[in-house]
Amino acid sequence: MPRRWVAAVACLLALAALACEEGGEAAPRPTRGSTAPGTGGIAALGDSITTGFGSCLVLTSCQRNSWSTGDSLRVDSHYRRLLDQEPALRGRAYNHARPGARAEALAAQAERAARDKPDRVTVLIGANDVCRGGVEAMTPVKRFRAEIDRGLRVLRTERPKARVLVVSLPDLYRLWEVGHTDERAVRAWRRGICPALLANPTSTDPLDRARRAAVRERIADYNAQLAGACKAYGSRCRYDGGAAHRVRFTLDLVNPLDWFHPNAAGQDKLAEVTWRAWGRAT
Repeated sequence: MPRRWVAAVACLLALAALACEEGGEAAPRPTRGSTAPGTGGIAALGDSITTGFGSCLVLTSCQRNSWSTGDSLRVDSHYRRLLDQEPALRGRAYNHARPGARAEALAAQAERAARDKPDRVTVLIGANDVCRGGVEAMTPVKRFRAEIDRGLRVLRTERPKARVLVVSLPDLYRLWEVGHTDERAVRAWRRGICPALLANPTSTDPLDRARRAAVRERIADYNAQLAGACKAYGSRCRYDGGAAHRVRFTLDLVNPLDWFHPNAAGQDKLAEVTWRAWGRAT
């Protein structure tokens, strides 16, 4: 196939997937191989990162590679680690994350997860509160906290004995740092990926630099609120202590189509650093 046709097909796939990221309304489904809901197991709440978006070399969700509930041999997910300890949990992994979800979607996801009766729930959400448009469209910090509290309140009411892990937002600014000099990443980002941060990725104009700084600050504010919400939840909730945010992402850890979402190696890294937080839970 001529190279120009290969490039055209790749672009079409990227554009179609980005449309799904912004407005996909497909109902969440259990991880591949799951059985009907039962007592125990693990449920995942969040956005496209937790759905494994782009990790199967196509810009769509790939739940088998999810850092939380995936069953792929390429990712040593929380589910697979739990399964090593408790074989009876096989099939009890439920992924309610959805591409494009913002903090306001957390309560509805929690309600669906509660029906699965999980003993553990992971929460990673907030990237779309940053990335849904320009800086002016970012969710205000106070509203973000209120939506996180609302979602966690559902879990505390419906599954009071479940252990909850709240994960910090990855360092998206770091991704810009390592990618803005790479032509492949720059081409992909110019399709409209996370414009608050990645618009005009090579620009050194003071306004663009200020915009990126504002995004970096907002992510720090969100992480502070995630930590505070988890503390307010009580002893059954643990914040990852900023572990996910501290991951030094390189381009080798993101997929080669949108140069934004973690690939299988990136998902595996998220699983590794966040798993340790469970050890501190009661």
